Amino acid sequence: MCFVTYLPYQQGFILTSNRDEHVGRPKALPPKKYTLKGQSVFYPQDGLAGGTWIAASSNVTLCLLNGAFVRHHHQPPYRQSRGWAVLDFFSFKDTEDFVRKYDFSGIEPFTLVVVEQNDILQLAEIKWDGVRCYHKKLAAEVAHSWSSVTLYSNEVIYERERWFEEWQQKHPLFEGNDVLDFHSFGGKGDIENDLIINRNNELRTVSITQIQKTTEQFLINYWDRMNDQHYRYRIFDTEKVGC
Repeated sequence: MCFVTYLPYQQGFILTSNRDEHVGRPKALPPKKYTLKGQSVFYPQDGLAGGTWIAASSNVTLCLLNGAFVRHHHQPPYRQSRGWAVLDFFSFKDTEDFVRKYDFSGIEPFTLVVVEQNDILQLAEIKWDGVRCYHKKLAAEVAHSWSSVTLYSNEVIYERERWFEEWQQKHPLFEGNDVLDFHSFGGKGDIENDLIINRNNELRTVSITQIQKTTEQFLINYWDRMNDQHYRYRIFDTEKVGC
């Protein structure tokens, strides 16, 4: 939920998320299939609030980052966890419907990346700053990256974007594992701001999740870094057939 990349790939995409969290937060459950509003949705479940930071159905993939445009003041109590907004999305027809009708009030600021696969691949970004919702469409045919504004300064965010651009230049051809390597080793040796962080053994990159979807495959890779456990799911027609 704190560093995310999107890459177009084989008429589909690869979306990868590094989750940075306080180590005292209850462990998340690995991805599994849930049924939401009659849809099969795959996601890891947050161990504290029960929501998620990343989820995918047959035609929608979502990824959440904390914060919107700038670092905000944490002002609890909030009506609900941001992670539930990801799951609530599946109650709406599409991104436009969600933006128009969803009740954002009482939720801490967040950024939501939305990939929709219908007749064409569509990419969008939704930002809720605590007062207003901002929605914009992005070019799905080019790569994008995001970092959480609650943890990283603008200088660090720009530097991460540069690392990602340099990696793309060196990897014009890539597979999902290449992207995972970048998310695992990208940086310059600064454990507080590299793509894998460790801030005083209190705030760490606790997991990496990757969703890879093309016309022929739907894969989820999940690495629980705190327990060094790897999960790989190969999904077809929204049914888990092997892992």
